[in-house]
Formats: sequence, C-alpha cells, structure tokens
Amino acid sequence: MDALSTISRWLNRQHVITYCVSNGDDFWCANAFYIWDAGRAAFYLLSDTSTRHAQIAGERACVAGTVNGQPKTVARIRGVQFRGELRLLSGEDASQKRQLYWRRFPIARTMPAPVWEILPDELKFTDNTLGFGSKVLWRRKRADGSRGEALS
Repeated sequence: MDALSTISRWLNRQHVITYCVSNGDDFWCANAFYIWDAGRAAFYLLSDTSTRHAQIAGERACVAGTVNGQPKTVARIRGVQFRGELRLLSGEDASQKRQLYWRRFPIARTMPAPVWEILPDELKFTDNTLGFGSKVLWRRKRADGSRGEALS
C-alpha cells in the first residue's frame, strides 16, 4: 500500500484538525472539524472570515498543523503532521465541498461560514502501533513531475 493510501485510511477515521497560520507578523492556531479528500490529498473545513486565524490568513496563507487521537499509552500514539497552503474557496468549488461537509457533519448546515481548503505539500504519519517511532511520509508531486513521495 502506498504512503498516501495508508495516511488517508487513518485520516478518514478522524474528524478534528489543528492548523496554524502566519502572516510574518502574527500567527494563530485553530481547531475545526474536517473532511479529507484522498483523491486531491486535501482537507476541507468551515471557518468564519472574522476569526483571528482567518484574518491573519486572508484568502491564502502558508499553514502547518496536526491531526491526532488521544491515546492513553505511548505505544498507541498515531497522528499526522502537515504543512502546505490554506485557501478560501468560492463558487462551485466551495459549493461542492460544502455538500460533502454537510453530509459528514449535518449540524454544520446551521453554520453559514465559508469553506477553506488545506492543500498539504507534505504529510508525516507517526504510527507507534507499527513500532515505536514508525513514520510514513508523503510529499506532493512537484510541478516538474518528480516524485515527492517517500516511505519509511
């Protein structure tokens, strides 16, 4: 199984993301429910543009963050770290992703917040259930066509 499939299988069973944005002068982190699109290798979430993190991000910003569980023992730690780009969606892109989001989180229909996409450049999945410190790494394919993917 390839790295992205391994990571996606785990991400699809989670639902809360922590993401942090910066504009050089200021930075802030936030938590949100997300949906994961394995085909695009992207997270989608809702967040109002008046929030501190959205104000810092503007319509597009660099982002880093994590998705993790809350195990009681070190041997069961699993989690993903990522970095990439956060962008505000509009038009048909936003509408399509909002429908998927509502399907997973029906209560979100009451939240008129816009849809954001986090497009990771890299993902690092730590899975101690495979042995302490086991990692699976994935990097987005580069524009020049070279593979950015690595397994470890």
